[in-house]
Amino acid sequence: MATDIKDTIHPVDSAAVMSLLPTRPRLLALGEPTHGSDTLLTLRNGLFRQLVEQEGYRTIALESDCLMGLLVDEYVTTGEGTLDEVMELGFSHEWGAFPANRELVRWMRAYNEGRPAADQLHFAGFDGPLEISAAASPRQVLTALHGYLSAHVDAALHPCTADALDRLLGADDQWTNPAAMMDPSQSVGQSAEARELRLLADDLVTLLDAQTPHLIAATSRDDCERARLHGRTATGLLRYHFWMAEPSPGRMTWLLSVRDSMMAANLLALAERGPALVNAQNGHLQRGKSTMSMWDHPLLEWWGAGVLVSAQLGEKYAFLATAVGTIQHQGVDAPPSDTIEGLLYALPEDRCVVDAPGLAAALGDPPPAARVSSWFGYSPLDPAHLAGTDGIVFVKDVPQP
Repeated sequence: MATDIKDTIHPVDSAAVMSLLPTRPRLLALGEPTHGSDTLLTLRNGLFRQLVEQEGYRTIALESDCLMGLLVDEYVTTGEGTLDEVMELGFSHEWGAFPANRELVRWMRAYNEGRPAADQLHFAGFDGPLEISAAASPRQVLTALHGYLSAHVDAALHPCTADALDRLLGADDQWTNPAAMMDPSQSVGQSAEARELRLLADDLVTLLDAQTPHLIAATSRDDCERARLHGRTATGLLRYHFWMAEPSPGRMTWLLSVRDSMMAANLLALAERGPALVNAQNGHLQRGKSTMSMWDHPLLEWWGAGVLVSAQLGEKYAFLATAVGTIQHQGVDAPPSDTIEGLLYALPEDRCVVDAPGLAAALGDPPPAARVSSWFGYSPLDPAHLAGTDGIVFVKDVPQP
């Protein structure tokens, strides 16, 4: 068995990754089992550079707010603002504090300097404007979409005025109230105004779609695509707020599903521009169902962004799961020998790319045992997902930062 496993091992580089795939994917998804590890993010940066230089990739998309990400893209393409400003304002979930993310943005800006627009690198966030404890007000995206349409489409076609929209939106703090995450009665997502906003958002997006040929000619394709981003974010946010206010047992599953559906919609839009490297937690990008235990819910299951996108793109979507042996500063010790991580940990390589379907075939039945995490911030590989994974990036040890 050990010889068979060794036959599935390759160096961590873009050539090895591409050799595992039937074609160059429009979206190459690189998952991570834990957030914030500079070791893993630095490895991602190196792989992205190789994909840029050797495979023609021009976009990287991170699990960060899609609206904030526009600030980062503006900086790396035009130099507008400062590196400090975009690291503070261009990332959600505090991702801007990670040194490797700062180095990624710095390198992208340096790469783009003096290059024509068609050859420049782009940055994107593909998460919704959502945090664990709250969701954003839909004001920013609805007013931006309304303003774009008002400037370029006959007023007689508009479903509402700017004043009517402002009245329905009300105060932003009612939307962002963190108490609503634990108490549905604190959410305004099912108020009469919120229900009317959902209808208006749908009409605004429909108007945008109906006027697309005119809008591209009157503005630009990029401006129209940004309006589409505002439109799908507005409808997604209003749907998320609706389920924040719902007291039914399916509430949390709906919230998780809506978030990943928003991610999937953003990824499919990026695929039209592709190819792109995508980086997020393994659970968002895998092809199987995502699961989570949370509060009084023993097990939540939903379809994540990766499986939703894979259903649309087929082999134009590829998924590499990242796994680690130890995370020294979090007490994640050497894995048991009967787990996937344990089998890979016994090999001499400190890091490698593994042919996941080949590994599954070499291991046969029964599948390896599932590793149990000793730290809530680390998610081990699920052996049930091995055959549906294109590759595994394995890092033996994540050292003390």
